[in-house]
Amino acid sequence: MATLIGEHIYLRALEPEDLEFIYALENDESIWNVSNTQTPYSRFLIKQYLKNAHQDIYEAKQLRLAICQHQTHKTIGLIDLFDFDAQNARAGIGIIIQQSENRSNGLGSEALSLLIKYAFTHLQLNQLYANIGTANAISCALFTKFGFQKIGIKKQWNKVNGIFQDEALYQLINT
Repeated sequence: MATLIGEHIYLRALEPEDLEFIYALENDESIWNVSNTQTPYSRFLIKQYLKNAHQDIYEAKQLRLAICQHQTHKTIGLIDLFDFDAQNARAGIGIIIQQSENRSNGLGSEALSLLIKYAFTHLQLNQLYANIGTANAISCALFTKFGFQKIGIKKQWNKVNGIFQDEALYQLINT
């Protein structure tokens, strides 16, 4: 599907071979605060998740895609549509890039651009939203770059390292 192919990366459906990548990513405690994870995931649970990853977004209410580099075909991250609501034509969107060497070089921007286009063109969504901790300046800037507007602040929403932090709600309307 050409919609999910960019200049440097492409987005693809999850495969059983992604088990170790997802296991490492989901169990990386340094990013638990952005994914609202509080406990480790077992390989068994991830394997069960991957068995059901073939489900249609209308059935599963989410779509998780691997972000892969063209040249190496290496998986560098994941990008999601979640809380998919077909009736109201909206979904949440989130992205995580593994390892700092893959960050701040435009690959996340390219992935986000591809998924926004897919959501608005193929799924015919009216809007996307993202929940981002206000301390996460890089993610706030990334989503703002694509026209997401901060529409509210959830005060003391997430507890990170024993301290309550605010979370912003960003929204992008398909115009």
